[in-house]
Amino acid sequence: MKKIVVVFVLAAFAGSALAADVMQFKRGVKFNHKIHQDTVKDCTKCHAKAEGGKIEGFGKEYAHKSCKGCHAEFKKGPSICKDCHKQS
Repeated sequence: MKKIVVVFVLAAFAGSALAADVMQFKRGVKFNHKIHQDTVKDCTKCHAKAEGGKIEGFGKEYAHKSCKGCHAEFKKGPSICKDCHKQS
């Protein structure tokens, strides 16, 4: 019985355990996955499945539409170029 519970717990948290806390994208964009996870709480806001995984079609157009749109909706987070695209 203990083995079944352990397997269930590991499976339930596998997505969050495997996701990097901070991801580095092109043009100086850093994305703090943990902050978004803790704030939004609904993985399907970005991911196709609640378990997370690769975001289909993710790229510049997706980020500019979805990410900026979500920031406007929540009235929280960067919404202008220089706030995401940090110059080194």
